[in-house]
Amino acid sequence: MKNDFFTYQAQTTPHPLAMEISHADGSYIYDTNQKAYLDFVAGVSACSLGHKHPRVVNAIKVQLDQYLHVMVYGEYIQKSAVELTKLLAAHLPNPLEKTYLTNSGTEAIEGAMKLAKRYTGRSELIAAKHAYHGNTQGAMSVMGFEERKSAFRPLLPDVRFIEFNKEADLEKITTKTAGVILETIQGGAGFIEPKNNYLANVKKRCEEVGALLILDEIQPGFGRTGTLFGFQNYNVVPDIVVMGKGMGGGMPVGAFTASAELMDSLHDHPKLGHITTFGGHPVIAAACLATLEEITESDLMAQTLEKEKLFRELLQHKYIEEIRGKGLMLSLIVKNSDIANQIILESQEEGLILFWLLFEPKAVRITPPLTISEEEIRKGCDIIMKVLRKMED
Repeated sequence: MKNDFFTYQAQTTPHPLAMEISHADGSYIYDTNQKAYLDFVAGVSACSLGHKHPRVVNAIKVQLDQYLHVMVYGEYIQKSAVELTKLLAAHLPNPLEKTYLTNSGTEAIEGAMKLAKRYTGRSELIAAKHAYHGNTQGAMSVMGFEERKSAFRPLLPDVRFIEFNKEADLEKITTKTAGVILETIQGGAGFIEPKNNYLANVKKRCEEVGALLILDEIQPGFGRTGTLFGFQNYNVVPDIVVMGKGMGGGMPVGAFTASAELMDSLHDHPKLGHITTFGGHPVIAAACLATLEEITESDLMAQTLEKEKLFRELLQHKYIEEIRGKGLMLSLIVKNSDIANQIILESQEEGLILFWLLFEPKAVRITPPLTISEEEIRKGCDIIMKVLRKMED
């Protein structure tokens, strides 16, 4: 299997971890040698309810027995998609009420950027330095990291960059700007939170010049920061909110939500302003609906803040300079990249899955399922501390 993996499946890095998976359940992933790995990554924030959550699996099975794909997105009424978008609207602040379902977070970013341009009639987009919004050419155009995109130029024109949390840069948002796209919490840059009412000040500036604020909630969304969406912690309501990853319970999905006035601008002049064949797929929508119901009907969101406290209490070591993030979107910032690499690789040997962040080499990702137990947190943190103590010797 490993030979076939390297021979036939395209790789994204020169040295994949290449763990051969047998099955996964709850907070654990098992390899083909039946070794159990406690999962502190959750598919890079995607498996909000852990692996093979019964409510999600049952919703998928029920939908499988009814119908799979029947028509290109937006033409037929399909119950799971309608119920999902209705429930999203019930849990989002006004005027965020209409949702476009897509195949991935990256496609949702593309749709949101098109919507901003279509509605305002402007072409300029403003993004943040060290931002990550996906890897298609449009999403890559608003990536604030030249090293990762220089090989693929030319990209979209009329993109400008500001520094996250730098108030003085807000003057760069002008009447030429269609939209400002920001991660609510910067992910790849190291889980950097907005400070000093920053996001509200960006929204105010956007309102002054007629630009739209797009917030990327693909990582913090769906309960990971103690609220359904991260922006609900920061005194701001975006014009367009983009989601993905954690909304699918482990299934591939994305979406963007805006007011009816904004969203309706995509369905005419021209017609088919954004189109996707498989967006809103009934099986995926059923999984998303089950995930959203479980998160909003339980106390999982409140638990994330208590679990964050436990992580911060247990992970104290001279090599850990700080713990960034909120809820169960956390990153250890250690003294150097060698220490980060050693923690991640040696923890895997000990049966704990950790991972890197894109642009911050000193960071160790901790984004476990929201369903992780206190006992499992203690077990995983014990492994991290064991690796750190071994590094001291």
